[in-house]
Order: sequence, then structure tokens, then C-alpha cells
Amino acid sequence: MEVEINMVGVLAAAAASMVVGSLWYSKAVFGKTWMSLTKMDEKKMREGGWMPMFIAVVTSLLTAYVLAHVAYLSYQFFGNSFMNAAMSTAFWLWLGVAATTLVVHGAFEQRSRKLTVLNVGNQLVAFLAMGAAIGWVGL
Repeated sequence: MEVEINMVGVLAAAAASMVVGSLWYSKAVFGKTWMSLTKMDEKKMREGGWMPMFIAVVTSLLTAYVLAHVAYLSYQFFGNSFMNAAMSTAFWLWLGVAATTLVVHGAFEQRSRKLTVLNVGNQLVAFLAMGAAIGWVGL
């Protein structure tokens, strides 16, 4: 079997993830809380330069590609709609990979539970937005 991946869907999903992150961590939503919990300030963020954003774009593209790949396999195996396959795949990948990884890192790095929950919540919304974009664009 050859896996079909719609690159427009991958690009739309990566963009959706970036939009979610931009809104989630904006000062109007959770940005002030995140900055306080991470002891980050405007100056430190500027010192980081463009590299964190570059990494975010590349990893969003990679995550979207993997999500599209696994969604296609789910679609072929279960025979549900492609939207259903994309959304359920997004949820299960979030739960089994993203959420668990963030929780473990948060525990070992002794980060506050509030920060871990904040980041896990962002990942849930981002994964679901990516799944919706992939499912909407379709094969």
C-alpha cells in the first residue's frame, strides 16, 4: 500500500498549529502566565532571535506530515471518513506521544504542574487543529 499525503493539508495543518501557538501564548490568553511560570521576559525572548520560531515551523511541518501519514493509515484500516480518521489520529497521537512526553519532562525538570497543564493544553488544541485541517483538505 502506498500512503497518500496531501501536502496542501500538511501546510494547512502546520499553519493551524502556528496560529494556535500564537494565540495560546499571546499576552491576551496565556502568555503572561507562561512568561511568569518560565521566568521568561521580553528581553530573553528577543535574545533568542529567530531560531525558536524556525524550530517551531520545522517541527510543526514534521508533526503535520506524520499526522497526515498516520491519518491515512487509519482511514484505510477503519474505513471511516477521512475527517474522522484525521481527528481521531490527532487525539491519540496527542495523548500517546505529545501529552505523555510533556508530562514526563515536566516531572523530571520539576516544572510546575500549572506550566505542564498549560503546555499540554496547547498541544491538544494544536493537534486537533492540525487534524481538522488535514481532514478538511482531504486526500
